[in-house]
Amino acid sequence: MYKPELLNTLKGYSGAAFAKDAIAGIIVGIVALPLSIAFAIASGCSPETGLYTAIIAGFCIAAFGGTRCQIGGPTGAFTVIIYAIVNNPQLGIGGLATATVIAGILLILLGAFKLGGLVKFIPYTIVVGFTAGIAVTIASGQIGDFFGLAPITAANPVMILGEKFEKMPGEFHQKMIAYSQIFNTIDAYTTIMAILSLAALFMWPKVTKKIPGSLIVIILATVIHIILNRTCGLETTLIGDRYKIPSSLPSPKAPDFSFMTIKTVFPTAISIAVLAAIESLLSAVVADGMIGAKHDSNNELIGQGIANIFSPLFGGLPATGAIARTATNINNGGRTPVAGIIHAIVLLLIMIFFGKYVEYIPMAALAAVLIQVAWNMAGIPSIRKLLKGQKSDIAVLTATFLITVFVDLTYAIGVGLVIAAFFFIKKIIDLSEVETGNTTIVTGIKGDGSTETIDLPKGVLVYEIEGSLFFGTVRKFEYAIERAGSDCKALIFRMRNLIYLDAGGIQALEQAKAACDRKGIIIILSGIHTQPFMLCEKSGMSDKLGRENICANINAALARAKEVIEK
Repeated sequence: MYKPELLNTLKGYSGAAFAKDAIAGIIVGIVALPLSIAFAIASGCSPETGLYTAIIAGFCIAAFGGTRCQIGGPTGAFTVIIYAIVNNPQLGIGGLATATVIAGILLILLGAFKLGGLVKFIPYTIVVGFTAGIAVTIASGQIGDFFGLAPITAANPVMILGEKFEKMPGEFHQKMIAYSQIFNTIDAYTTIMAILSLAALFMWPKVTKKIPGSLIVIILATVIHIILNRTCGLETTLIGDRYKIPSSLPSPKAPDFSFMTIKTVFPTAISIAVLAAIESLLSAVVADGMIGAKHDSNNELIGQGIANIFSPLFGGLPATGAIARTATNINNGGRTPVAGIIHAIVLLLIMIFFGKYVEYIPMAALAAVLIQVAWNMAGIPSIRKLLKGQKSDIAVLTATFLITVFVDLTYAIGVGLVIAAFFFIKKIIDLSEVETGNTTIVTGIKGDGSTETIDLPKGVLVYEIEGSLFFGTVRKFEYAIERAGSDCKALIFRMRNLIYLDAGGIQALEQAKAACDRKGIIIILSGIHTQPFMLCEKSGMSDKLGRENICANINAALARAKEVIEK
């Protein structure tokens, strides 16, 4: 039954608990301000869309989610998807709104049908691969603002592979070519500001980890630039040079739900839903470890779904749980969803009363913040560990990373899953064996370390099936059956180590039964486990073999074989 974590935590809620949540909410609200703006700009959207997302989605995730300390809002994981869709002239911000609402509905369905645990089945290598790919894409998008390069416009176009571009292209390789053509416009002042900001971001954790360096760097860069601008006349691009920050939330507006729009954005909506589910549940696990609690993954997905339905109605972007902001909340005393609600209210008040000051933030400082975010997202330690592992993991990681960077995140996840599934099936096939016994068979190791053997009567053949009997291993099984000689009267399939059987395995058993019937050979199953036995029952295979030929252990199977031979 769906029940938001907020309702659970309000039982016995005290004034002291509220005071802690209020302090944490205020701090994390202030911290979320530059990050929300930065992620919106990195996504190709105006900065206020990031604020709308943090306010609306942040409130909904706290109020309706299944985690005690989750802080939600825009994150770096979505920037690639958002940038691609808002720069599509046929879709734009309206198409993004439709995709986000659909993603929200999908998330609610995942939670309502108790499918929250399925997200855990996405291989770790895929998560690391597309996260690293997103990190590279985010960082590459900040090169222009980091170095103060001249913008690409109709008056200052670039030629890429014979095609004229009047704005920065979206593809990674095209961006790199475009940057190479305009890199001679580098601005020294902007570059120095960005480098110093980036250095300060990496050094700040040595001072304190309670307040992220992004807030401090943004404030210092803004103040220092104002001073240098007024005293020395130095210029750099500010947020206000490109955008205007509103002082209120927009009126709600329903997105376009025409059939063609839904059809076009549905794959993107799936990607948004998958990313939101993965990142929010990862953040919830991190939060659980920090406070010793346990989240409800299905309720959390429902809360995420509600947030992603309401966020685009108010001009917001896709949202999910933010690990860094959630950790900041916990480190400053937040212990209930009330802190997340206060964080959203604080952002709303900042936008209303102080939004005009946001326009003075240098774009170079925001670029430095995003490059640090990209570095943290890249997961270099995880990649190093995986590169020391097996080749199949390296292949999945590499393919997912390259497709994310050079093609599309949606395809990266799909292709990564296909490659991972292929290697998994191959591994299972390699581990599955069908072995035959001759005059004696080994039945196990006794407690004293000695080996027990059993003599096989003449005319009895035993096959030991190891691992799984499914479509990938059927050929091994068929080859083993073909080796049964004419003197064989009873064929025992020892299944004590058979852990999985599918329809292909049942078909192989039926074919083996037909082949043995032609040779006058009786098939006997020994030590079959629950899953294979239940499938045999449902498929009617038990009746075809004869229930008397399904034995609990090898001794019973040998006794049945002797009966067959003596007839």
